[in-house]
Amino acid sequence: MKVAIRCHNRVVLLLVILGLAATALPFVNYAPNRLVSGEGRVFWQLWPGFAALAALVPASLLILCFLPRRTTLVATLLIAQGAFWVLVWSAGLAARDLAQTGSSLARTSPGSGWWLWSGLALLCCSDVIRRLTADPLRRWLLHAQLWWLPVMLLLSGQLDSLSLLKEYANRQDVFDDALGRHLSLLLFTLLPSLFIGLLIGLWCYRHPRRQGPVFTLLNVIQTVPSIALFGLLIAPLAGLVAHFPWLGLLGVAGTGMAPALIALILYALLPMVRGVVAGLNQVPAEVLESAKGMGMSARQRFWRVRFPLALPVLLRSIRVVAVQTVGMAVIAALIGAGGFGALVFQGLLSSALDLVLLGVIPVIALAVVVDALFALGIALLEVKTS
Repeated sequence: MKVAIRCHNRVVLLLVILGLAATALPFVNYAPNRLVSGEGRVFWQLWPGFAALAALVPASLLILCFLPRRTTLVATLLIAQGAFWVLVWSAGLAARDLAQTGSSLARTSPGSGWWLWSGLALLCCSDVIRRLTADPLRRWLLHAQLWWLPVMLLLSGQLDSLSLLKEYANRQDVFDDALGRHLSLLLFTLLPSLFIGLLIGLWCYRHPRRQGPVFTLLNVIQTVPSIALFGLLIAPLAGLVAHFPWLGLLGVAGTGMAPALIALILYALLPMVRGVVAGLNQVPAEVLESAKGMGMSARQRFWRVRFPLALPVLLRSIRVVAVQTVGMAVIAALIGAGGFGALVFQGLLSSALDLVLLGVIPVIALAVVVDALFALGIALLEVKTS
């Protein structure tokens, strides 16, 4: 009698295979200074005695792929999560050990193997969490708890020997200024775009025939490359300031924050307006008829029924705009808006990879945090309305 062997989680199986294929990649890169790429060090070169122990992780995940998934999902999550935690801790440990043997100018950064393994571990965790529960709030909590130990390691100084943290220590004032500028770009883009988007969206909702021309215009704006739109705004704003000098006192100029904010707001209008119109249109007519039968006026039906039911869709649009703005604000540094983009382009010009990463990684982290906060708000709103 033949027993069929069935894989119950092909995603994890593929991730394990990719992880095994990456064993020859460097775990960390050790360089004599910040401007040199350095040489790679594989995992078993750093800790020869732990190579066999590390092999237990892919072996365990591989076995769990062929067991009934209802009894193995929690175990898979715990192993993948533990592997991610160990990867973060071991990167700091490797940097600290190598710093004791080299000069003070030496830099140790995570290698391609570390980045690939960490990404695979997080993908594995995300896939298992998706299979474990369909509740959005529980999924959010399970994803959030993945990061408490890495954050504790970062705050406790266990990762200070890594090149990225050394670069941050040398440029803390510049980093703090870039963070403030980036958050300012995000905030002063969201608030005006939300106000303008609500007005245009309500106008389009009340006059459906005008939706076509409005969305056509917003689509045209969306298709213009960001760097081109930033550049197109320089000459008109500079001309306005020349004719009306008092605008300069308000911070308006051909370069800097003004053209960056105008361009970011223009890009934000399409998803914002679409979200308002889609959210208001998706409210069931039966609910509105019931509210009308209860004696509610048109204003009461809008603010007490239609708008609350449309709010989740609107929040999803704001979520898209927020994440989009965090990324596009990097390009705004080319016209003097500052932010993390200034660090990125400065690092590219000086061929300093650590400086580039000091701008890129916070942008990614900020986008993830903003997205997670909006996801939490949407999940809580759905729980409240369900």
